[in-house]
Amino acid sequence: MAAIWKKLVIVGDGACGKTCLLIGFSKDQFPEVYVPTVLEDYVADIEVDGKQVEWALWDTGGQEDYDHLRPFSYPDPDVILMCFSIDSPDSLENIPKKWTPEVKYFCPNVPIILVGSKKDLRNDEHTRRELAIAKMKQDAFLYIPRLLANLLTLNSSSNL
Repeated sequence: MAAIWKKLVIVGDGACGKTCLLIGFSKDQFPEVYVPTVLEDYVADIEVDGKQVEWALWDTGGQEDYDHLRPFSYPDPDVILMCFSIDSPDSLENIPKKWTPEVKYFCPNVPIILVGSKKDLRNDEHTRRELAIAKMKQDAFLYIPRLLANLLTLNSSSNL
């Protein structure tokens, strides 16, 4: 039986943890050195309810220099992860200012999940959580600050 194929695109400010999330999930590794991403893709195979699901994980560059390249990653995604760094209020502020308008323009009916990364660097858990929840409610996103593997497993079983 052929695997079910799904495409995930992750967006967010540069250095907010996007690549680490994807490499951690697809390769079970943690990058030791930060290297800015332009456009990169990874593959993760998981089994959900006895079915193979192959996730194409599209990593995008968040720096302004890459704004003109990022649209090449947007065709036909099944889900968008909008990532912000829990230790960077600016990256959270850019969710409604930059990332939401861009994603809704290129991917108007695609589910969006807001992901808070770098939880280990959080210095004020209650404040950051409240900010993220307020943004999520404002833009009607699902916010789950947990492991990417859990997100993909949940999404696969609900057939996103």
